[in-house]
Amino acid sequence: MKIFVTGGAGYIGSHIVKLLGKEDHDILVYDNLSTGHEWAVLYGRLVKGDLADLPLLRRTLKDFSPAAVMHFAASIQVEESVREPLKYYQNNVANTLNLLSAMDEYNVPLFIYSSTAAVYGTPEIIPVDESAPLLPINPYGASKVIVENILQDSAKVSGLKYIALRYFNVAGGDPDGRLGQAYKEATHLITRALKTAKGEFEKLLVYGTDYNTPDGTCIRDYIHVSDIAGAHICALNYLAKTDLRGSGNGSVMNCGYGHGFSVREVVTMTKKVTGIDFKVEESSRRPGDPPLLIANSDKLKNNTGWKAQYDDLEFIIKTAWEWEKKR
Repeated sequence: MKIFVTGGAGYIGSHIVKLLGKEDHDILVYDNLSTGHEWAVLYGRLVKGDLADLPLLRRTLKDFSPAAVMHFAASIQVEESVREPLKYYQNNVANTLNLLSAMDEYNVPLFIYSSTAAVYGTPEIIPVDESAPLLPINPYGASKVIVENILQDSAKVSGLKYIALRYFNVAGGDPDGRLGQAYKEATHLITRALKTAKGEFEKLLVYGTDYNTPDGTCIRDYIHVSDIAGAHICALNYLAKTDLRGSGNGSVMNCGYGHGFSVREVVTMTKKVTGIDFKVEESSRRPGDPPLLIANSDKLKNNTGWKAQYDDLEFIIKTAWEWEKKR
């Protein structure tokens, strides 16, 4: 299948491109390299371009003529979204509209959308399933809700079929050691903890120790990046063969393991994996952080046949650590 991958040079996108390449799909990656890297595109061809550049986007999409689009080009930092909301609405909403408009113009029928558990805000029922109210508490989550609504409305009146995958906390590195997180400014807990162990940071800050959780720190459902990648392949195969007209030509699916770990538990495991007792300092809460997010992913499993392979916090951190040591 010919697949157009936006943001395919980034952390999650590059792992998916690797899996697509191994399955011999014809891949074109479209990435402005603001957070991605050319070396991370292991298969297919890379076009350096921004979704805001509509003429280039239209030309590239028309020339490649894909059967499906996978969309990972987005701004993703919760704290930054609170400080710079316009950046998030511009990149995550306006630029996605550019992409969807170009897809509609050139009749690209299949769309896999990278969404987030942040759409739920602070859910009342845990684990949270897809029927929970969408009540985001930060602009990042709000921007994803807007796009999900756009997809829902558009698919009803066009030839578009889509699946929005709501990720929980993606972590880890490629088990083969070829890919991993390479952001200029690390914000994810596991990556920051590992960089502190390496000595790149003087200390690891724990944001908030007074949450209503067993040890007072936030709990998250950490899922290995290769399992996220596998979920996208399963979702694409399901989308290509399934008639979704009874559900508005689209579907949303959670992607997580169904259990979580606290910040303190992640820190303890990171110290175990690295063998380094790095400095940890407690700090105040960050704006926009819910205390607890754990996925109910039964819909993804039952519909697409997805099965987790790397549901193990120690393995997740080990693969991330092996990657960090190479950098």
